[in-house]
Amino acid sequence: MTSTRSNIVLIGMPGAGKSTVGVLLARRLGLDFTDTDRLIEQQAGRSLQAIVDADGHRALRRIEADALIALDCRHHVIATGGSAVYSDPAMAHLRRNGLIVHLHVALPVILDRVNDIATRGLAREAGQSLAALYHEREALYRRHADVGVDVSQCDPAASVEAVVASFKLVS
Repeated sequence: MTSTRSNIVLIGMPGAGKSTVGVLLARRLGLDFTDTDRLIEQQAGRSLQAIVDADGHRALRRIEADALIALDCRHHVIATGGSAVYSDPAMAHLRRNGLIVHLHVALPVILDRVNDIATRGLAREAGQSLAALYHEREALYRRHADVGVDVSQCDPAASVEAVVASFKLVS
């Protein structure tokens, strides 16, 4: 973390471990934890998949961007939805008080971990494969991240340690 930014914002693909690692990272650093997917579901009163089914993936992206822009917290680990990076204004807002950490996971690992693509509430084009979504988003994750951490071969505890070690790269 930097002295001016008190949040750590995790970005990455579904299945990268943002929520799982985020909870452990928050505990390790003595920070609070916010999962923006859960926040969106609470605010909308329905699941991400219900939003996609009823209103489409672009509506979910708009709702997500609005929720991120409205987020006002300090000393939190924030696990974002995988599509947060589609909104430049939302990412700029998160960066103002947060260090953006890309949890990178190789495509074969993502394909192994995520097998509920039709029901997971992914903001993706109809019929878009997980591999196509991965290739579309990876450039966005790299562009928005202050630091990238490859956690492809890490369990959650090792992922936390890799993220903590990455802070030296941005100090």
